[in-house]
Amino acid sequence: MSQEPQQDQSQENNIYQIADQFIALANQLGQQEGDVGKVGTALRFAAARFNAFEAAIKSGDLKAEKDNALEWFTAEYKDMLNDNLDDHIENPPVAPSE
Repeated sequence: MSQEPQQDQSQENNIYQIADQFIALANQLGQQEGDVGKVGTALRFAAARFNAFEAAIKSGDLKAEKDNALEWFTAEYKDMLNDNLDDHIENPPVAPSE
């Protein structure tokens, strides 16, 4: 019997756990800064910077593969954002009181 479904689920759970750590830090920074937009912009910049690094170390020829990398990362982000927007539509967050 194959262990792949269990391994895939374990890896997915680990990805969510790592993401939750970034979100916890972003929430903390949002409270410190008092500006969710500023923290969101910084987080997007950090993600773009790290994803460019990821593409660079995984690519044999980043210049030739740049368009494919942009397309792939953009599609991944769009799918993730769409799923999370749908979640917030179904379960609206409660804004922190000031």
